[in-house]
Amino acid sequence: MNIYEELNVQPIINAAGTYTVLGGSKMSEKTLQDMASAAANFVQIEDLQSKVYDEIAKLTKNEAACVSNGAAAGLYLAIAAAVQKKYGDSRFYYLDKEQISKCNIVMFKAHRNPYDLVISQLGVKYEEIAFPNLILPPTKEDLFETIDENTAAFYYATSGWTSDGDMPLDEVIEVAKQKGIPIIVDAAAQLPPVDNLWKFSEMGADITLFSGGKDLRGPQSSGLIVGSNEFISIIKSLNFPSYGIGRMLKVGREELVGLYSAIKQYINMDHEARYDWSEDEIEKLKTAFDNHHLFSVDRSYPNEAGQPIARAYVKIKDNKVSFTDVQKWMMEGDVSIYIMSEEPGSFYVNPMCLYAGEMELIIEKLKDFSLRS
Repeated sequence: MNIYEELNVQPIINAAGTYTVLGGSKMSEKTLQDMASAAANFVQIEDLQSKVYDEIAKLTKNEAACVSNGAAAGLYLAIAAAVQKKYGDSRFYYLDKEQISKCNIVMFKAHRNPYDLVISQLGVKYEEIAFPNLILPPTKEDLFETIDENTAAFYYATSGWTSDGDMPLDEVIEVAKQKGIPIIVDAAAQLPPVDNLWKFSEMGADITLFSGGKDLRGPQSSGLIVGSNEFISIIKSLNFPSYGIGRMLKVGREELVGLYSAIKQYINMDHEARYDWSEDEIEKLKTAFDNHHLFSVDRSYPNEAGQPIARAYVKIKDNKVSFTDVQKWMMEGDVSIYIMSEEPGSFYVNPMCLYAGEMELIIEKLKDFSLRS
């Protein structure tokens, strides 16, 4: 009996993508073995952190790197580091609420998202630019006017779900550098492509944040921070095991080693072969439902997060059949399959988190549903 059977929790086939509510992604056997090895011994955590950080920085072609307990915690630490940097010699630990609340973080309104709530939780203000549309596009002049003496950093979210109403990152970096403020890039789900691990730093971003538990396939409770030596040295001083805000952001030796192991594997992965495999899986689904009475299948690119990996768009031809009907059927029974919809009358099958043989199970279950409709 495995642990899920003991707990009476149904495992699922993930045909949606690297969603946190589904567990992010699966760790490889190698990663799990390395985490078990880490768990079997005591170490000086700060010594382990130092070695892991140095190795990750080399792997990702960055000046420095750090591990947080998730990308949102990484943002929390980065904002705190920006505030400390603004006040110079005063460590964040000693700043009072009034000093922190004077600081603002500039961002495009089009980039607001539920994860940036950590900014207000830290006590820093939002300073939003422009509108989430193209009626009045933002300009460099808008940035110059908005960034003032209280600005601690610029927050830039890069994702497939951001709205119109922003500016290219390179233009934002140009202005931020002229104004002397750091720029924090939130790229939590922006892997693949693998070169994003160093691309934003090469562009001039001070900090880039990634989720460790999405496409990197590390522990879901991990986050990766990469960037400049200057900025990350401040983050390291704030991060666990330091007292203060870092103490509640604990990262165990298992997560440190697990993320390091996962990144090594990710860097050495044959990404082109993976893209080709995804295309083949989509083709299987298309072929299975060619001229089908209920479902039609088309290739969709890029995926929901803007990642350069294809997924299948499935249209439900009968308007009497809803996505909810299909979803309920797919989740029931001994084989439970999770699919995602973004508009009525359709859904997506994303091969990103599928493994060999699972597309065949998806096809079989969809065909069984169509026989009952």
